[in-house]
Amino acid sequence: MAEEPKGLNKPVTLKADLAAFLGASALPRTEITKNLWDYIKKNGLQTKTENGAPENAGKYIVTDAKLLTIFRHTNSTSKSGNVTDLRNIKEGQTINMMQMAAVVGANVE
Repeated sequence: MAEEPKGLNKPVTLKADLAAFLGASALPRTEITKNLWDYIKKNGLQTKTENGAPENAGKYIVTDAKLLTIFRHTNSTSKSGNVTDLRNIKEGQTINMMQMAAVVGANVE
């Protein structure tokens, strides 16, 4: 009998907008993050400068209309006290790649 997945490999329930984006209702956090990065890379949505134009490389992620539906649910404070509030983010603005964990966390049950 296979062991039940634990931690980051355990499937979590996706909230509506993320479920629609990924076409699944439950996925492990590792798969959610991988699928988001695949989309970002496929669409050239990275930049080296904050709020810079997409250049398909760099530590910032440029928000497009599709990512906006997911990012705008994010309002959290990390254990170290960093606040990630993307509720008012607009298309074309960027997030730091280190904020992806907050985005994933805000979009799962």
